[in-house]
Amino acid sequence: MDDTNTQPTGYEVIHGYLKTIDSSPGVYRMLDTQNRVLYVGKARNLRNRVSNYSRPSAQHSRRIARMISETAHMMFLTTKTETEALLLEQNLIKQLKPKFNVLLRDDKSFPNIVVPKDHDFPQVKKHRGKKSERGDYYGPFASAGAVNRTLNQLQRVFLLRNCSDSMFETRTRPCLQYQIKRCSAPCVGHINKADYAATVHDAQQFLSGKSTGIQEKLAKDMAQASEDMEFERAAALRDRIRALTQVQTAQGINPRTVAEADVIALHLEGGQACVQVFFIRANQNWGNHDYYPRVGPEVDHAEAMEAFVGQFYNSREPAKVVILSNDVENNDLVTEALAQKAGRKVELAIPKRGERAELIDNALRNARESLARKLAETATQGKLLRGLAETFDLDGPPERIEVYDNSHIQGTNAVGGMIVAGPDGFMKNSYRKFNIRGEDLTPGDDFGMMKEVLMRRFKRLLKEDPDRDKGDWPDLLLIDGGAGQVSAVREIMDEMGVGDIAMVGVAKGVDRNAGKEEFYRTGMPVKALPHNDPVLYFVQRLRDEAHRFAIGTHRAKRSKAIGATPLDDVPGVGATRKRALLAHFGSAKAVGRANLADLKAVDGISDNMAEAIYDFFHEKG
Repeated sequence: MDDTNTQPTGYEVIHGYLKTIDSSPGVYRMLDTQNRVLYVGKARNLRNRVSNYSRPSAQHSRRIARMISETAHMMFLTTKTETEALLLEQNLIKQLKPKFNVLLRDDKSFPNIVVPKDHDFPQVKKHRGKKSERGDYYGPFASAGAVNRTLNQLQRVFLLRNCSDSMFETRTRPCLQYQIKRCSAPCVGHINKADYAATVHDAQQFLSGKSTGIQEKLAKDMAQASEDMEFERAAALRDRIRALTQVQTAQGINPRTVAEADVIALHLEGGQACVQVFFIRANQNWGNHDYYPRVGPEVDHAEAMEAFVGQFYNSREPAKVVILSNDVENNDLVTEALAQKAGRKVELAIPKRGERAELIDNALRNARESLARKLAETATQGKLLRGLAETFDLDGPPERIEVYDNSHIQGTNAVGGMIVAGPDGFMKNSYRKFNIRGEDLTPGDDFGMMKEVLMRRFKRLLKEDPDRDKGDWPDLLLIDGGAGQVSAVREIMDEMGVGDIAMVGVAKGVDRNAGKEEFYRTGMPVKALPHNDPVLYFVQRLRDEAHRFAIGTHRAKRSKAIGATPLDDVPGVGATRKRALLAHFGSAKAVGRANLADLKAVDGISDNMAEAIYDFFHEKG
């Protein structure tokens, strides 16, 4: 018998914990009758905070009153300081995603530009993730697009290479980038090491906001080239000056007095929120990104801003100055936590006038406009989801739709792709790729591939979320195929105990034309929709997105396979050693045939590493 309904909850349950806690700072968790975390909070004094929750006479908002009424258990972790409690609170919110907390839903990392230090002619490139490569990093940039634009500018002005190290090593003549004056062709010796290093230094000065001196230097070099009657060189320098001028003109909105800052503006409307974050580095605007944290109608600006700042910087380093549109609940505490995170002083500013206030006003305008667009899109998306539910007789509008597709060429480099959509549109953080592993699959066996993908997907769900309460389970599956495919997939799902999930097969239909799709469901007649039905367009968009994702994943895998060498599998051989071996022997095959003495003669290969490489190629049989 299920006794969860009779389990006590509310004020009395919370009051019972007062006997077991003291006045230490710490973090508390409120849980419901099924031990699901409802809320994570921090407190300077745990006893006082819990006492406040235990009194019906306290003036609680409806949100907090509802949370209290659902609370059946509490958990506590004490800390030495309130700052530690704040940092721990944000970690737990990110990990547990409690339903009564303000929650930052998009937590992707931001890209940087890195200038490597382990190459005579470094490729200045985009980098995302852990800064493990030796080099100088510049960022963060708000998006891959912002990085790509900057890299494009660096190419035009400084003629830096954009090819990979492996391509650089194998070039015998300049590529098209040299012909269109985007590269100085160091690969074939058209520029020496010292001169290339000077251009890299200039590029780093540009990334540090010191472009005026670069322009003066280029102008001086152009005048000297003209005087020496080196007119071709003078023309090339003129083109570079023009490119730099265009860059500066395009970046006219850059701040004059704010060298480094993160600008964070919050707009709340109707229980929805939008936060715009602008990155200012080296007096340059390096792009902006919008966020839509989960809030409720009773969350105020201070609570929402503090929650956002805490979660946003949970895994990121703050700028020297963090400019906010409004104050947070605990200004001193947040400032101290950010400083502790960065290992240096961080200024938290809420400006009222001057250039900082102008930056905030601009960010706030963007936040208002972004939220208005988002609300309009959400209303449209909600209408489409309701239409989808009516069309396919679902229990209600689906909160999570998963769409699957496979991609391969005659069975090679086969991958499966899963895209996800919901009330807010495509949920790109939830997309997944599956490298098809089945060794007994017949090349091109699409059903076998789909079977493997679905079995792996639901085995993982059953293991990680058996109670289906984390929001990761789909309400609807869309698969590519007709009656046979639907029947076979349903059999797999029944076998795994997930047959209650709605599924629709989408087949191309007559002449395999878009617009004539046929829809298959278990035990129901085949269905077609009018060519102008919005639900049909919606399903086509979902299917096309799954197809695009699967093909992109397949191409990336195929491209990686084409560039792969046996050296990639040798333990301890990274990019630098691989490059040294290929430069010395000419090919991976020659490395495999080399004797031990020759391997030891390679620059940068120790005796132990040479033995490991030799053993790898000669003990595989």
